[in-house]
Amino acid sequence: MPTAPRSPRLLTPAALGALFVLAACQGASTPASAQGAAASQGTAAAAPAASSPAPATATAATATANPAAASPVAALPLVTVHKSPTCGCCGLWVEHMQQAGFTVEVIESDEVGAVKERVGVPYGKGSCHTAEVGGYFVEGHVPAEDIKRLLAEKPDAKGLTVPGMPLGSPGMEVPDGRVQRYETELVGRDGGTTTFAVHGEAAAE
Repeated sequence: MPTAPRSPRLLTPAALGALFVLAACQGASTPASAQGAAASQGTAAAAPAASSPAPATATAATATANPAAASPVAALPLVTVHKSPTCGCCGLWVEHMQQAGFTVEVIESDEVGAVKERVGVPYGKGSCHTAEVGGYFVEGHVPAEDIKRLLAEKPDAKGLTVPGMPLGSPGMEVPDGRVQRYETELVGRDGGTTTFAVHGEAAAE
């Protein structure tokens, strides 16, 4: 007497959930592909499981071996800027520094003069804001390129200053693009200053 055909065994919800988790770990694209893998006793799913983790491992190894490649500005120290809450050009200088790759912390205060005295800005060499970076002070609208050079050369000095607010300096740009001649000065330990860089009109002279 012929036997009745057996009904296909249905997977329990728990079994299906386990297959879906397995498929996700193996990088399967859809749950349907996981069911197909189960019907063929997991033979097709075994190959992706062996090969898919390799690229992720290689990527992680590359990032660990060469962190500078993953974060090209990682070597730049934090810049702390002390400024008045109402100073607009100070805010523009902060943006200039951020665009140059620096991370900037802004401290707004009406007592910036006390900061200038603490870090050693010479009398008559001040400007509107004072920054601190890498053990140096940076007074006024100093270009980011000068600060990067300061940090690279590490002179025995207190810091840099651009006295006043020269037109065309970072944060003091004018519509016609003009940059008046101005100097970035290096402030020594004794408070004396020397020319560190020259910018603007006739700078090459």
